Amino acid sequence: MENFEKVEKLREKTGVSYEDAKKVLEECNYDILDAMIELERQGKVTAPNEGTYTAGASKDMENVKKFEIAQKQYEKDCNSNGFKEGCRKLGSFIKMLFEKSIEIQFCVNKDGQKLAAVPVLVLVILLLGFFWVTLPLLIIGLFFGFTYNFIGDDKVVVDANDVCDKASQTAENIKNEFNKKDDEEN
Repeated sequence: MENFEKVEKLREKTGVSYEDAKKVLEECNYDILDAMIELERQGKVTAPNEGTYTAGASKDMENVKKFEIAQKQYEKDCNSNGFKEGCRKLGSFIKMLFEKSIEIQFCVNKDGQKLAAVPVLVLVILLLGFFWVTLPLLIIGLFFGFTYNFIGDDKVVVDANDVCDKASQTAENIKNEFNKKDDEEN
């Protein structure tokens, strides 16, 4: 604490003028406690009636301590609720994802007719569990005229259907290119 701050602190605690506080602090080598005792000796501050000296700050200190305890408890509560809130949000997200994966259907079509429709959840399980069988079958199906699309009430369905249409068109182009080369060779 700088000397100026000590002068202000002494003035705050004792109610003496700035000049008196500065003079006494200089005489006491800027020791606030010694300066308070000197001010009492000079009669500028009355000594407390009790056995302790508080300079009128006991009520304020009690309130400060109560506030600090309340603040620490609030911070502790905030930290513990943050983890609980994060877990709750994660659970809600997983639940929403599961519901959407059941609502949205993956459809297999041939010549404009729907042959099969399964929830996206089943497709994901097949891709995860039987990747080396499922993915090649889907790709081979494109070359045999099968098309795929998604049915549901979600923007994701529109974007996924665009991808499926592009994949079908690409497979059709490759198949036509391959047939064209066979016709040229014959």
